[in-house]
Amino acid sequence: MLILGLDPSLTCTGWGVVRVDGPRLSHVANGQVSTNAKSPMPERLLHLHDALIAVIETYKPDRAAVEEVFVNKNPQSTLKLAHARGAVLTACGRMSLPVNEHSTRLVKKAVVGTGAAEKQQVQAMLKILLPLAKVSGSDAADALAVAIADAHLKG
Repeated sequence: MLILGLDPSLTCTGWGVVRVDGPRLSHVANGQVSTNAKSPMPERLLHLHDALIAVIETYKPDRAAVEEVFVNKNPQSTLKLAHARGAVLTACGRMSLPVNEHSTRLVKKAVVGTGAAEKQQVQAMLKILLPLAKVSGSDAADALAVAIADAHLKG
């Protein structure tokens, strides 16, 4: 089974694909989709949508896992995150890809063992769980963590 993990953001959305074979996990691919902050919102969302459609068409995952929205102190940031999640979920829907949603805390707990884990702890566990992966950046690392958590939580 292939799981596509997604860490939505309007600035840079991370994605990661892992293969699950019983209790074994292996890295397939990962990357990041950045949008131009100077472009109008509709163009940024379309770019994000189209790029994720291409990822789904390329890797043909069996399901996706997406990080849930968390509320920022800045309402504008939360709204932009919600827009990005909408584009991500729409791409999955267009490709008839089932989606599981997980809180950041649950992802950290599934990967590291504690929901209060720091980013560095999550990235250290990724190196242990996916030792051959060359991770494209922190957003891709977060997406891989979401995919791994989904594998552990949903089987």
